[in-house]
Amino acid sequence: MSRGKGNLPRVLADEDFPKETLHSTLGIELTEHGDGFVKGQVPVTDRVKQELGLVHGGVYAAMAEGLCSFGTWLARRDEGMIVSGQQNDTSFLRPVFEGTVRADCRAKHRGRSTWVWECEFTNDEGQLVALSRVTIAVRPPRES
Repeated sequence: MSRGKGNLPRVLADEDFPKETLHSTLGIELTEHGDGFVKGQVPVTDRVKQELGLVHGGVYAAMAEGLCSFGTWLARRDEGMIVSGQQNDTSFLRPVFEGTVRADCRAKHRGRSTWVWECEFTNDEGQLVALSRVTIAVRPPRES
């Protein structure tokens, strides 16, 4: 997630994460998180648009997977588990040309080896613009 304005939550302050990631490049920010939910947003700038001037579908998919992975990791990190996107199905419902896209992601299944999340994306008017269902794999780290 972005380290720009709205810095990462304190829970990550001591971790050593890469400074330049897809999320920082796109300007995706984590805005809120808690037990089984994660919220984020991205300002609509040229870097997140496709050639016709609307938000690229890949931005929604990347945002959903990143936020859901983070939410799962927060819940399972004390067990030493690692998480990774396993499936991402995103439907685009309404084009967004300006403003901010907001994501509200909720865990629907919290299994031992997989978590399933649903994300709703809205525009500045609160209209639903995209939906994602993301499955996150939860695994112990590999022995090295």
